[in-house]
Amino acid sequence: MSNPQLSIVIPTFKERGNVAELLRRLDAALAGIAWEAIFVDDNSPDGTAQLVKQIARADGRVRCLRRVGRRGLAGACIEGMLSSAAPYVAVMDADLQHDEKVLPAMLARLTGGGADLVAATRYVEGGSAASFSGQRGAISVLATRLTRRLVGTPLSDPMSGFFMMRRDRFDELAPRLSPVGFKILLDIATTGGGRLRIAEQPYHFGERFDGESKFNAQIGVEFLGLLLAKMSGDLVDPRFIFFALVGAIGLVVHLVALRLSLWLLPDTGDLFRLAQALATFIAMISNFLLNNELTYRDRRLKGWAMLRGFVLFCLIGSVGVLANIDLASWLYVDQSRWLLAGTAGAVMSALWNYAMSTLFVWRAR
Repeated sequence: MSNPQLSIVIPTFKERGNVAELLRRLDAALAGIAWEAIFVDDNSPDGTAQLVKQIARADGRVRCLRRVGRRGLAGACIEGMLSSAAPYVAVMDADLQHDEKVLPAMLARLTGGGADLVAATRYVEGGSAASFSGQRGAISVLATRLTRRLVGTPLSDPMSGFFMMRRDRFDELAPRLSPVGFKILLDIATTGGGRLRIAEQPYHFGERFDGESKFNAQIGVEFLGLLLAKMSGDLVDPRFIFFALVGAIGLVVHLVALRLSLWLLPDTGDLFRLAQALATFIAMISNFLLNNELTYRDRRLKGWAMLRGFVLFCLIGSVGVLANIDLASWLYVDQSRWLLAGTAGAVMSALWNYAMSTLFVWRAR
């Protein structure tokens, strides 16, 4: 195969039924263009990676990067784009909802020198999102309005996962991009700021060819986290925002458990210390499970690894727990205010747990 002019990065998770049809459509749409398809698969249990590698043995334009032990669309896109040697790189979904027929027009706008990034959009003249359900359409419109108001991006469709850009410009931005979450286009556009020349290409959003949509409420939470991070000028990492959200939920769990314990446990002379210890343990379980599903979604622990991670989480948190109980007990004795005492102790424990758990339990960046 000659050196490709265009690399198409296709993040996948359980998309085996779409691979062959997508490649057939790309072959038809990109006639006369030297291209390659880089599938970045998050260890799909349906054999997506195995099928791509089987096809790659007969078609040198196809490659597969199989990721084990980490997940997430943004991280997959970053790894795939960094693996490309082509001067232009595109990102699109494998579900065939992104119209591959507009790829030549997007490439022409980049090679013409008028843009660094071309974002495919459903919300300008010539585009359509008619295939959206009412709920998903409403969420997309709300996200677009929030993005424009909060971070001032020129994108008409910031929730889009379909775009193309010069790879040298991507290489400049890559160290500052977050591998957490699903909306890599917004991260690229806001990180590039006014230095990135952005154009838009209308397209019709189609129906999924095979499989199930990955769109859910968690994606919405991650999108809001990315918005907040960009509002802070990237001073706050999206992962910390997710952790803070889990911590807030854990604080509620802690205080509810503390109040119930103070009501239900027998007064043995050291009631608050015992109630605080029990509430702390319950909140620790809640925080671990929620962080595993949300904050560290891309490094989610399962099976025995999850059990080992929880044990390590508890061991790391033991120092914070002791400080929590002692501080809260001292404040309770001094002030006799259970709410103030419980909150102060929980915050102390949460700060310690975040720093140590990020480094040693989930081993995240």
